[in-house]
Amino acid sequence: MVYLPSPSGKWQLICLTLTNSVSMAHFGYDQGIFAGALISADFLEVFPETKAPGISGITSSCFSLGAFFGCLASFLLGDRLGRKKPIYVGLVVNVIGVVLQIAAYHLPQMIVGRVLNGFGMGILSSTCPVFMAETSPSPIRGKLVVLGSLCNTVGFCIANWMNYALFDNNGPSQWRFPLGFQLIFPLIVVTFLPLTVESPRWLLLEGRASDARRMLARIRGIEYNLNDKDLNDDLRSIQKVLEQEQATRVSNVDVLFCRDSLQTARRLLLSCGTQLMQQFSGVNALGYYLPTLLIESVGVSSPYARLLTGANASLYLGAAFVCLVLVDFVGRRKLMMYGSVAMGSCYLIAAITLKEANLHPEEKAGLGKVTVSMFFLYYFCYGTSFAKVPWVYNSEINSLGWRTRGAAAATATNWMSGFVIIQFTKVGVDNLGWAFYLLFAGFCWSFLPIVFLFYPETSRRTLEDMDEIFRHRDSLFVFRDRALTQRNRPREFSEAEQRRVTEAPIHAHDLWSI
Repeated sequence: MVYLPSPSGKWQLICLTLTNSVSMAHFGYDQGIFAGALISADFLEVFPETKAPGISGITSSCFSLGAFFGCLASFLLGDRLGRKKPIYVGLVVNVIGVVLQIAAYHLPQMIVGRVLNGFGMGILSSTCPVFMAETSPSPIRGKLVVLGSLCNTVGFCIANWMNYALFDNNGPSQWRFPLGFQLIFPLIVVTFLPLTVESPRWLLLEGRASDARRMLARIRGIEYNLNDKDLNDDLRSIQKVLEQEQATRVSNVDVLFCRDSLQTARRLLLSCGTQLMQQFSGVNALGYYLPTLLIESVGVSSPYARLLTGANASLYLGAAFVCLVLVDFVGRRKLMMYGSVAMGSCYLIAAITLKEANLHPEEKAGLGKVTVSMFFLYYFCYGTSFAKVPWVYNSEINSLGWRTRGAAAATATNWMSGFVIIQFTKVGVDNLGWAFYLLFAGFCWSFLPIVFLFYPETSRRTLEDMDEIFRHRDSLFVFRDRALTQRNRPREFSEAEQRRVTEAPIHAHDLWSI
């Protein structure tokens, strides 16, 4: 295969980081931008069918449905095509979908455009984080993965402030321009993607040891010293893990029935579960419909609703930076348990104030302010817990051999759950009113016992520690085992690592005779 000349060292890392971060920013932008279109006067005039709650729901949620199938495509083909080729495919499909949307004058074209847009985003959102993790230096891998997630929030914030900036424009540009602005993100990605290397780990999986050596050397900035000791040690380490996995590999049927020593299916369910909880916390119900909910449930004006949505997005961005500090300082389990209690409480208070506003119309203004403050507080609590923890947890809990498929399955769960929530939010609000928010309060509170009982702590553990956990502990319940719940790394894991290091190295055959 012919590779384009590409930068090395820190400049290669910058290209890789930009590819991942801009793709995740596009992901966040898509989550926030359609909310403004749904309340645009011109959009409602061009697509009057969307005034019906069911049609409005499917027009919004079909994006998530397309993304779900994009994740399935990544699950099935990701390891065959590598990392860069699926990203190119996702970009092309994404651009086609965006063009169909901004040129749409009939609802079927709009829906087809959103499905294609979602399909491409599904491929990108499940491939880019894995690509980043597999090409990042170990000391800063976690920070770079979280940086991509932070850029997702930046994209969401940009979308909401753009909706506010265009609120007094009643023409087609009020919604066509924000949708068309999506093209900026693929343009940036396609500028830097050709300069990046292919994943050395995937190349080793394909038996292309020579290419893997060159790609890893380029990442390290030592492409003219292919016999570097650290380079060879790292390649040997990767090769040893791959050989160990191949020695214990079982069929997919055995994996599904939990008959493998690493409990792959259980780990897959844990990672998918974090994404399911993230969506059933109701974040996309508010993300797609917050302006609509503020207008219809709280009673504020359209311009004020857009202003509040933009301010809320900025608060959410600040909360994401707080999470960056807390995620290692507090740990994954505690953040998820705190988030479940706090988010559920916000929904409960919002439901009570909306009910009281219906019973006492003369107090609607004051109660409406309390409701808005609960939506804001919800986003802060979500931003410091379930907004980022699931993405970090997914990159840690799955085994090396299932990292790509695990990421695709977890991201597919995220998109399918989002589809369900978005599809029924408008109908639920119209039919249940204030009681609709009680559903999300119940969902959020149910996460507390689930995390407490079943989710092991992953903070300050190595990926090899995860294998150690699931290889030697068969119980589904983790709350009684301090080694699985404490934040600091248990001593027994450090001792197990020492034993692995002192084992005789596995020879990589003719890998080093290149």
